[in-house]
Amino acid sequence: MADTELGLRFQRRFLAARQLRSFPWPELEQNLRAWPDSSLLLDILHKTVLHPLCVKYPPSTKYRRRFLTELIKKHESTAAEPLDELYDTLADILKEEESTHGYKNYLLPTGEAVTLSESVAIVSGGTTGLVTWDAALHLAEWAIENSVVFSNRTVLELGSGIGFTGIAICKTCSPKTYIFSDYHHCVLKQLTENIRLNDFVLEPGTTQCVRTESPGQEAEATKYPNPKLIVAELDWGSVTEKQLLDLQPDVVIAADVVYDPEVILALIGMLQKLSTFTADTKPPEVYIAFTIRNPDTNHLFQAELGKVGIRWQITPAHSNSIFLYDMQPNVTILQLFI
Repeated sequence: MADTELGLRFQRRFLAARQLRSFPWPELEQNLRAWPDSSLLLDILHKTVLHPLCVKYPPSTKYRRRFLTELIKKHESTAAEPLDELYDTLADILKEEESTHGYKNYLLPTGEAVTLSESVAIVSGGTTGLVTWDAALHLAEWAIENSVVFSNRTVLELGSGIGFTGIAICKTCSPKTYIFSDYHHCVLKQLTENIRLNDFVLEPGTTQCVRTESPGQEAEATKYPNPKLIVAELDWGSVTEKQLLDLQPDVVIAADVVYDPEVILALIGMLQKLSTFTADTKPPEVYIAFTIRNPDTNHLFQAELGKVGIRWQITPAHSNSIFLYDMQPNVTILQLFI
């Protein structure tokens, strides 16, 4: 009998295209020796490469090829009988051409998935915005645990990248309006595509998106209202008063936008403008998530906030780890008071 729990652990890692070293390979070998039949391998194969999500939205060809090769090595090390379906699946993938993009599928507590088309390279098209970074995963986990912050409110996300955090929030936190924003044209194009992949359809001739139900997803779609979605091109350095007045956010969030002194100054300038243009109303709540890679950059961000009178505090760490990381990131979420 197959170890379903082990199969599910492989599934979560594979759907999100985690690094192969993060898989429980030693445990798999032990279990393969314990089960002389092919039930465990078939279970894993159908929970990973042949999972319906992966058939429709497959990880990169290179990734699937490497995964199946490693799976076959573990199988052969047990001297078990060959499993034809395993070799046939690898043969089919070997016929595929390499792609510059692949899909990742992140499972949500609701049972749905956030599906993203991502670049296979960290830097692509002159930007690092075509991949999902750890701070985006961390911010989404925090948001899901603190959904009251977003429920029935207008949320502006700065530097949305390819959309992971925003799509996760829209599927789990019931915002009234969600405004995705970025500046790089390649990122905005990929962002729009990913919104569509997740059952949102861009209204013709506008930048607003509306949620639609996919076949078989009607029950899931009724669990939260359909948020009004907007995709906005937003340059922090040249954003106008009219643009900010039109947005009117209750909550402002950003992930992994604190990594360079110039970017930090532009971000703080944007927040100052937002504070000025909302002076007659309640200022929005602001949450910034970032990975501390360089302590000097972190200190610079905090020092620059102090110079312009923006107070901050570290938000309490969330307790639930929903998404898998290749390694535990050093991520902090600051609440800013503008």
